[in-house]
Amino acid sequence: MDLSGLKVTSQGRGQPLYLAACEVLKKGVDAGVFPVGRRLPSTKELARHMEISLVTAHRALLELVHAGVLRRAQGKGTFVHERYGQRRGSAAMRIGLVSPAEDALEYFYRARVFEGIRQAARQLSIDLLLLGLDEDVRGECSGLVMMSPQPEQIETIVSSNNHKPALIVGARSSSPRAGWMDIDNFDIGRRAAMHLCDAGHQLIGFMGGEDSVIHAQERWRGFLACCQQRNVALRDQNIIRCLTWKLDHREHMGLIRALSSPSRPTAIFAAGYDFAMDVYAAARTVGLSIPRDLSVIGVDDTPSTPNLDPPMTTFRQPLVQLGHTAVTTLHDQVANEDWVPVGRTLRAELIIRGSTGSPG
Repeated sequence: MDLSGLKVTSQGRGQPLYLAACEVLKKGVDAGVFPVGRRLPSTKELARHMEISLVTAHRALLELVHAGVLRRAQGKGTFVHERYGQRRGSAAMRIGLVSPAEDALEYFYRARVFEGIRQAARQLSIDLLLLGLDEDVRGECSGLVMMSPQPEQIETIVSSNNHKPALIVGARSSSPRAGWMDIDNFDIGRRAAMHLCDAGHQLIGFMGGEDSVIHAQERWRGFLACCQQRNVALRDQNIIRCLTWKLDHREHMGLIRALSSPSRPTAIFAAGYDFAMDVYAAARTVGLSIPRDLSVIGVDDTPSTPNLDPPMTTFRQPLVQLGHTAVTTLHDQVANEDWVPVGRTLRAELIIRGSTGSPG
């Protein structure tokens, strides 16, 4: 068995190393390096040939098992799945990606989630069909991935798909006919407040969306829960809830007044990347230095975030993983006649940089 071509030589932008290893292993399967039904070398041997860690190799193998490319036999090892060999010779599975018309891939969140969806579809040989909320009239999709639909839209979409497997990305669902996958936004809000409280802040502000947006609601609830637990009194003037993900003139003036007040906050949790940029700009306007006068913590670790002045403390959401895992989960459900909707949350990583510190 020639394993010389299995090195993980490059890593796509924003792509975790284990996904790059997945692609290398799947290409090996497709090229016949690992024939159908044949046992693969040990994880240790694969890791050595691919020049990756044992943990990364194990994660890559596990992903391919979940995707149906490989199968594991207790005490015998890992094998190329016989059904995968059959599937390669048949028509590709088709999954519909349902996204509201107002969504744009130029937004960091959407772009990264879609990148994960694209990677998984490519690895599993899935045809992606982009759909509106009421499309798939030909019934040609085996399942649907829905990007952040409104609660009232979910049942309509699921019913129009003849109750085939459906999975919601970026929101939660109580529907018995649709699974969901989302970031734990309550945890983001809770840990943001905890980080600021641990630094010694008592005058803490919040800026985020209204409760009509579930992400905003959950981040606010988590933030509020931690502040109440730590006996931090929140002042109304330091709480700014916005109609969209960008400040309008009235909301901008409210932020300026809050930062200019004698009882101004010494720290702000900006529950979105654009909100954090607004706080940076407002702090400069009123002459506050970050973090000496004002600590700022945001959400989303965009490529520009480390280059801000100062680099921003933020939450890095596993957005590529979110999209990738959603598609692989739906793929398994489509292949399983007895599928049961599942719900799952992924946890963001707190990246501490120079925009947070102790109160001046």
